[in-house]
Amino acid sequence: MDIPKLQPDLIFPRLKNTPADIDFSFEAKRAAMGPHIMRKWAWDEEFQRNVHFRRYQEKPFFEITSAENRLGTVSFQVFPDHVRFGEFYLFPDFQGQGTGSRVLQHCLQLADSLTLPVRLEYLHWNPVGSLYRRSGFIEIGQSDIHCFMERPIPE
Repeated sequence: MDIPKLQPDLIFPRLKNTPADIDFSFEAKRAAMGPHIMRKWAWDEEFQRNVHFRRYQEKPFFEITSAENRLGTVSFQVFPDHVRFGEFYLFPDFQGQGTGSRVLQHCLQLADSLTLPVRLEYLHWNPVGSLYRRSGFIEIGQSDIHCFMERPIPE
């Protein structure tokens, strides 16, 4: 499923399996997640690229674009029993301006139109968890490093 335009200014072109698109999505991850990853571990470029490449092959990635600016990436994947939201990375210059909340709410509305809950995961120490909790997500599990959340279908 593609992500429709978010009026008035955001579009979500699907990224292709090209070196340029893979590199762009990795740079978005590095910029957004690098500081959180480096709070616990050293940045291992080869390891991070390999993990990113595997995830890129497993799910659809979309660019978040406004006018001439490439703001970041998001993955939105529909399964029979839920929607998977992830790989949600905004470049630091575009964080803290409400864009992340707008993109998340847009994707939640798409899931609502499909009558499906939304699942995601994030690093425990990443402050994005507060955005997810404000948006109705509840914790459904944990690993040593990840918090797993679900937003139920609204009643």
